[in-house]
Amino acid sequence: MSENAFADMMVAEMPYLRAFALSLSGSTTVADDLVQETLVKAWTHTESFALGTNFRAWLVTILRNTYFNQYRKLAREVQDSDNTHAEQILVGGEQESRLTMQDVQRALNKLPEDHREILLMIGVTELSYEEAAQVCNIAVGTVKSRLNRARAKLAEHLGMVDGATNLDLETNGPNKA
Repeated sequence: MSENAFADMMVAEMPYLRAFALSLSGSTTVADDLVQETLVKAWTHTESFALGTNFRAWLVTILRNTYFNQYRKLAREVQDSDNTHAEQILVGGEQESRLTMQDVQRALNKLPEDHREILLMIGVTELSYEEAAQVCNIAVGTVKSRLNRARAKLAEHLGMVDGATNLDLETNGPNKA
């Protein structure tokens, strides 16, 4: 594959990578850095991409591994996943959309990491179940199960359903348990 074709493919995937990175990190600055580092790593390891495989899944794998490697390095620093410290420093805007996004980010942060990751891979980066299973090295059934539980918990955290509601999102929405 030519360098120009490879570069064009990378540019085409940047919006998906940025959305996934933003959802993982919760910070536009960190997300932009993650995407940049992902693209640099992809560019320097072009020979490891197998033609005929899913390019987006390959990039998402690089981004995901980069994020977790950075996360492990920062494990000794103060974690602020619920933005408690940040909210004391920053003054938020009055826009309702900003508040809604903060609510969604908080709800996402309450999900177990493996559920959040699957939800973002499929919902944000638009990977198929099979591609997400390959990236995470798990069975497709596990992907579907985690996705269903993640969606149900997210809806519960956002107050969209009560705890007694079971979401079967594979078959048109909420079903009472």
